[in-house]
Amino acid sequence: MLRTITLLFALLVPSVAFGADALPKTPEKFEVDGHTGMLFAAPTPAAGKPWVWYFPTIKGMSIVLRRVYFEGFLNAGISIAGYDLGEVRGAPGSTEQFHKFYTEMVRRGYSSRPILLGQSRGGLMALAWAMRHPEQTRAFVGIYPVCNLQTWGLKNMPVALADYQMTEAELRSRVAEFNPLDNLQALLKHKVPMFVVQGDSDKAVPHLENAMLLKERYEAGGGPITVKMSPGLGHEAVPEFFEDQDLLAFVLKQAAESK
Repeated sequence: MLRTITLLFALLVPSVAFGADALPKTPEKFEVDGHTGMLFAAPTPAAGKPWVWYFPTIKGMSIVLRRVYFEGFLNAGISIAGYDLGEVRGAPGSTEQFHKFYTEMVRRGYSSRPILLGQSRGGLMALAWAMRHPEQTRAFVGIYPVCNLQTWGLKNMPVALADYQMTEAELRSRVAEFNPLDNLQALLKHKVPMFVVQGDSDKAVPHLENAMLLKERYEAGGGPITVKMSPGLGHEAVPEFFEDQDLLAFVLKQAAESK
């Protein structure tokens, strides 16, 4: 695995190896339609200026605390960005707002096909954008991601209703129209690759109705997906989820192939 990652680094940025001190400590912040975008720009961008789009970004990006990924992406020339819309659940309106941020990133010269990384509830935000913009999605990466609007997504009904701007009865009657797990066809058509890590004892985001159901349906349609389950682990900050070398290699590979 180490050799694979080393080769991928060489493909992206052949002669660059920045220490932690040389990497950005704080993000560049900029406004897009009244909301805050955040960008950790790679010191030496790889060809095509690839970027990881991290969800959720709420007053900051917690992924920057995960040294293996943060340093690994930036050292490989892959920038990291996010957009703070607060607690949203994948409604068409908030997805369109996310798209305004995407448009601004492309205007700044970044790749038109970002790698989406959704952690926990960020998975629902990322997949909602991806299902509506599959041709602009390079890949989806999940860290115990929420995938299912119908179950987890409706547990906090006031938040969901505020995002969808509907009555509860209307949202429940139309939930399949908005649920990423029921709208994988376009992602399958474009064969968007996916990689997910999760534990089989996750009570916050149950794996059977989220990651494993995504895997079942995506594989049934011929889609490329890997789900790494860690026995006995739950919704927690452990090396299996935040220092996974396969996840790092997957992101580097997708960035290298997006040139």
